[in-house]
Amino acid sequence: MNNESRIELPDGMPQLRVMPMPSDANVHGDVFGGWIMAQVDIAGSLLAVRHSDGRVATVAVNSFTFKQPVFVGNLLSFYTKIVKVGNTSITVTVEVFAERSHPPFEIVKVTEATLTYVATDENRRPRKVPPLP
Repeated sequence: MNNESRIELPDGMPQLRVMPMPSDANVHGDVFGGWIMAQVDIAGSLLAVRHSDGRVATVAVNSFTFKQPVFVGNLLSFYTKIVKVGNTSITVTVEVFAERSHPPFEIVKVTEATLTYVATDENRRPRKVPPLP
């Protein structure tokens, strides 16, 4: 891969970093899409919890695109951003980048998704969330 097309990780701290293990993949070392979806949901919910200052529940997966395969041993970085806040809901985008662990060493964007969470109270009923600053 030439330097002109090299992808860098986004600025800032990722919400989550994880390396898939053999139990997260098929016999060929390809990581299950469902495992990636679960990690995306965790990363998105961490930001929603922080913004809402409490419990949230996933209510929608608005979009989900697998752009590149993920392999056992890739280091995945999940970057999140709030794109919309309603009265009780928070919509988050999640971008996932893989650092390939064997030649060619490269960083590729593997997944992007948008999810919506609803903040809930101790009785699991919707509650208001603060607006974006």
